[in-house]
Amino acid sequence: MSPSASGSNAHLLSLDPDSPISSQSSAPNGESANATTSHRTDDSGFSIDPLGETLDDPITFKRKQKEPARFSLQNLFSAESSAQPPSIHHRSQSHPLDHRSTQFSNGFSAHGDSRTDTNQSSGWDGGKHGGPMDWYVEGPGRRVGYDNLTAIDWIFEYTKERQRLRHLYAHSRGILGYIRQLLDASHVWLVLIATGIAVGVVAACIDIASNWLGDIKTGYCRSGDEGGKFYLTRSFCCWGYDDLSQCQHWVPWRKAFNISKGGGYVVEYLFFTLYSILFATSASFLVKTYAVYARHSGIPEIKTVLGGFVIKKFMGGWTLGIKSLGLCLSSASGLWLGKEGPLVHVACCCANVIMKPLKSLNHNEARKREILSAASAAGISVAFGSPIGGVLFSLEQLSYYFPDKTMWQSFVCAMVASVTLHALNPFRTGKIVLYQVTYSRGWHRFEIIPFVLLGIFGGFYGGLFIKLNMKVARWRKSRGFSFPVLEVVIVALITAIINFPNIFMRAQLSELVYYLFAECADITDDEFGLCKTGARSWATISLLLVAALLGFFLTSITFGLEIPAGIILPSLAIGALYGRALGIAFNMWQTAHPNFFLFANCEPDIPCVTPGTYAIIGAAAALGGATRMTVSIVVILFELTGALTYVIPIMIAVMLSKWCGDTFGKRGIYESWIQLNEYPFLDRNDDRPPPDIPVSHVMTSVNDLSLITAVGHTIESLTNLLATTSYRGFPVVAEAYNPILLGYISRNELSYALKSATSRSSRNLTPETAAYFSHQPFADPLETLDLRPWMDQTPITLNIHTNFQIMLEMFQRLGLRYVLFVNKGVLEGFLTKKDLWYILEGANGARHAQVFSGPGPGVLGEGNAEEERGLLAVDDDDDHDHVRAFSPIDARRPSL
Repeated sequence: MSPSASGSNAHLLSLDPDSPISSQSSAPNGESANATTSHRTDDSGFSIDPLGETLDDPITFKRKQKEPARFSLQNLFSAESSAQPPSIHHRSQSHPLDHRSTQFSNGFSAHGDSRTDTNQSSGWDGGKHGGPMDWYVEGPGRRVGYDNLTAIDWIFEYTKERQRLRHLYAHSRGILGYIRQLLDASHVWLVLIATGIAVGVVAACIDIASNWLGDIKTGYCRSGDEGGKFYLTRSFCCWGYDDLSQCQHWVPWRKAFNISKGGGYVVEYLFFTLYSILFATSASFLVKTYAVYARHSGIPEIKTVLGGFVIKKFMGGWTLGIKSLGLCLSSASGLWLGKEGPLVHVACCCANVIMKPLKSLNHNEARKREILSAASAAGISVAFGSPIGGVLFSLEQLSYYFPDKTMWQSFVCAMVASVTLHALNPFRTGKIVLYQVTYSRGWHRFEIIPFVLLGIFGGFYGGLFIKLNMKVARWRKSRGFSFPVLEVVIVALITAIINFPNIFMRAQLSELVYYLFAECADITDDEFGLCKTGARSWATISLLLVAALLGFFLTSITFGLEIPAGIILPSLAIGALYGRALGIAFNMWQTAHPNFFLFANCEPDIPCVTPGTYAIIGAAAALGGATRMTVSIVVILFELTGALTYVIPIMIAVMLSKWCGDTFGKRGIYESWIQLNEYPFLDRNDDRPPPDIPVSHVMTSVNDLSLITAVGHTIESLTNLLATTSYRGFPVVAEAYNPILLGYISRNELSYALKSATSRSSRNLTPETAAYFSHQPFADPLETLDLRPWMDQTPITLNIHTNFQIMLEMFQRLGLRYVLFVNKGVLEGFLTKKDLWYILEGANGARHAQVFSGPGPGVLGEGNAEEERGLLAVDDDDDHDHVRAFSPIDARRPSL
């Protein structure tokens, strides 16, 4: 079952994120206040445009009559004439709100037409045809957007989209109407194509800039008559030279200063270290100062966002710019990190920025996440030159909801990005990835044994890496001090000191992976000594294994620094290092003992063992062990190498790496970071058995909730309720002693309704004005405030005896934000998505013990900060151990 909507729906009202009543979330740890102020104008990743018009339009609870069928030749060509409803006369009584047609955020009039009939007088009991569409009044209520770090309502979003399309088709007839429908349907494809082009261009710029910055650490290109220019990389500067050591245009730093051989090594060591520190520090400073969400890979946050969570400013324009620039610097610094994973974040940022002008996409959080799922495939497509692998990566690793149409959209976006990068040809080799190679030889059956060993090694690498990296990350999170930029400087210094003496660690990771993957026959300049034969190969094997071991520890402490950093390329490099070492060892064995029975099928004049293939399989195993991906890794490496014959060995290695890695824990590196950051991501692929208990054992009891009764309130009393509590929502009941559930109203909607009612530009009601949440037949609509339009009168409810497994399935499959528990209509308890996550994860011992302790206050009744209790709390530091029911009668319902 997919997150779909039911019932009738449609107008969504947006809240200006800069308005006084919009919720402001605290900045992440380490983000300076100055940075927050300087970039307050940055568009948030999932913000909703402000509501510009008043909401004081007439409200009707009567259903809209169907328009009588009419036919004329004019209908074939005129959409406006057929959409204009016939004039209906209403009661002659009028009031100050007559002749208003409120324009809703989805871009069409509440009266169902772009024009208002001046002969029509509408009142609070206006006519059925001309009155406003009331799906939100009798159903989920009006909405003003989502707070930061809260869950979206999938059902509401998809129902809103269906109602928008219903209205579009009803008012788009004839040829012009067909064109309007076609333009509306083209929005998705325009965004996807534009995103693919933008991602391809950005990826090409990052490749060119990072390669030049990486080469400048060792020397520079001297300008000359033969075409040498300072801005050229080493490969372009020495274009046409088979042996790069013979290139006269490339000047190492020792030659630039005319220093002898012994002192030249020291000079090159010094320049290498200083440039590494400079690049890494610059990247960290940019992230810390301008866009804190540009740090890390971004994939754990993308998974959480696609699962229905709101993280504002995570995909804004500043994040896109700083992430792209930071990737150039951090990749060139020599740190053990990669740019492949962060390119997924860059692709999602491009899609989010491009879709902002299109209200049909930007104003619907569910459709937005479908576009982001498709855009994420473009990031992997340009990272590995693998469009199909990108689609599978999005399906297997990222997407929470992936319908068939999203797969087709992902394919189009990934294809456009790959074609764009191929057209730009940043390496001038016809390849869109630096380490793209091809193989001409096959494999032999005896090689299954080393392939199995590589798979096992990859699983152990992944499990140990996740354990070590999580220990380092928890230490960073729990320590009493935080100097992120200084920490980057120290790690960059240590990395540069370790990298330079080892020739394999000194090179850029993308260049290293290419040489490890390549066959010796394709290498014209064996600068790493990978094609040595005889006893000299033992020194190469030793350097490879030492580089793999040191790279493992450096990657463990680097992933998590305050810089843009991915884990995919370092894992590929580490796996390729020990894979190549094993391949060289097997090649030496076969060469020394050609008559051994395992090598009986080897032809005498053709190399029997290809060490480069061992590097490919080792890289696949290491990446599978770290991320626990399977199918997507096989397809990515197949597209990267074009070696169809090696699909089976890669599959075997990836399968074994996942099995061995699962012995350390079921979570991959991205899922481990989601748990570390406590993002409320409910993984539908989690096969851990949930507790076999009724929901009454884990829910928040009604005695620990802040309830609102249906009547007896004023605007002032409700305003005081918002000022004295920090809950993000309130169940509405008939009365305190008999809490029959009437609905649920969130803090945002209640606050906005009160502000709007007392605004001078609106109704200008006094604080003493009565407010109510149920039908009051004798209330004067001009002198009272009816809050039913803002209340969700159809919330999802379950019986308190429902099994925990059923509730979990509903949260996962329907994308729910919260569930109310009732018994014969009487409210008994409440549970949010974050509460459910805490229960499943067992955030701490006390919480885990209380889950199984029987009926009671549940996980929300522990007296912790309300933000830790669930999505109903606003980000603050106030503790509320017990909040009583808010009622005009100072009395509470007895304990259940």
